[in-house]
Amino acid sequence: MSIRSDLAPATAARAAGLSYLAMFALAMVANFTVVERLVVPDDAALTLANIQSDESAFRLGLAGFVLIAALDLVIAWALHVLLRSTGEARSLLAAWLRLGYSAVLVGATAFMAIAVEVATGPVAAGVDDAARASLTSVAMVGFDAAWMIGLVVFGLHLIVVGRILVGASLSRALGVVLSAAGVMYVADTFAHLVLTDYASIADVMLVAVAVPSMVGEMWLAIWLLARAPRALAALPAREPELVPA
Repeated sequence: MSIRSDLAPATAARAAGLSYLAMFALAMVANFTVVERLVVPDDAALTLANIQSDESAFRLGLAGFVLIAALDLVIAWALHVLLRSTGEARSLLAAWLRLGYSAVLVGATAFMAIAVEVATGPVAAGVDDAARASLTSVAMVGFDAAWMIGLVVFGLHLIVVGRILVGASLSRALGVVLSAAGVMYVADTFAHLVLTDYASIADVMLVAVAVPSMVGEMWLAIWLLARAPRALAALPAREPELVPA
């Protein structure tokens, strides 16, 4: 009885595509239904009151972000399995960048966990409401900052994946859109970091980041589920890459 020693590309593509779709659904709930609704950046007292009044939803959002980080691990692994025939070094780089982003996202969720504990738990017993509200808001600022900085690594991941798709002639248009999304993630984060008046361009940057990222990543999920195995099967055989000892 033989045991298959490797994963079929079709299985890897399906795992990555389904993980992407699940991640989209979780992000809609965790970010837009929970964080955007409960956290008011300019009103610490209202943020505290919102979290206290809807603690279950906030904790559900926290769990959603943890699951998103876990799905990123699956996607990193599955994309490496799927794309390594186009070049081991490039697919490894893409995988490590995605793993790095997942690690940063896990760290960001720790700030979110601190926020809910400060807002509702005994850790801040004896602290007055004003101080509790301030600490809760600071924790959520930490969450946003860590996530934003992590998007630099995620953007680099998308650029590498896009370069692979273009270079291997798997899907040139998709590769260009993913690379554009990656560049905009990096540009937006550095704009946040270095511009003192980022608010003046916030609306423009939101569109510039959201359009290529939403189109590119949804397109990637569909491509993974519908076309990736056939596209890779049509590639000519490659010589194995030599890795220095």
